[in-house]
Amino acid sequence: MCLCLGALKSGKTLLLKRLQGDEIDDATHTVQTNGINLFTVKNDTGEFDMIIREIGGNMAPIWKHYFDKVYKLIYVVDTSNLCQISAAGVLLYSALVEPRLKNIKIALILNKMDLSYRQMRNEALLMLQFARLKKEITQEISVIETSGITGQGLEDLRNWLFDPYTLQIVKSTKK
Repeated sequence: MCLCLGALKSGKTLLLKRLQGDEIDDATHTVQTNGINLFTVKNDTGEFDMIIREIGGNMAPIWKHYFDKVYKLIYVVDTSNLCQISAAGVLLYSALVEPRLKNIKIALILNKMDLSYRQMRNEALLMLQFARLKKEITQEISVIETSGITGQGLEDLRNWLFDPYTLQIVKSTKK
C-alpha cells in the first residue's frame, strides 16, 4: 500500500486528484481532508493501478495506526509556506522513526513549486535538514518537485510510484 501524508494544507488532495487524472482548472477547489481519501492512480500504459491512501494532516497524531503493510510513502511539503516547512519536517521525522516504516521507499514531494521562487527548493531542503536526514535513515528517499495546479512533476511522481520493483510486485500478486 502507498500512503500520502503531509501537514495541513500542503496540497495532498489536489496533487492526488491531478495524478489520478481528474480535470483541474481555475475553478477547482478542495477542502481540508478530515479523515482519509482513497485515490486510484494508473501507470502510463493504464495496465496497472495503485490505490493511494491520503490521510489528513490534522490526523498526524494517529498516522501511526495506518503504517501496516505500507511499502511506499508520499510525503508532501508546501514549499510556498516557509512557516510550515519546519513543522512538516518534525512530522516527517516522527513518522520515519516508526519501525514498521524502516524498509519503505519515500517520495519527499516539494509541492506548490509554481508559487515558490526558484531557490525555494534548496531552502526547503535546508529547513528540513535533508542532508542529515539522508545519513540517519535506512529508507530510500527521492525528492520530487511538483505542482497540483500546473501538473509539474506529476510524471516524475508516477514513474516513482510505478518503478520496476513495484511493477514486479504487482505482476506477481496478480498471478
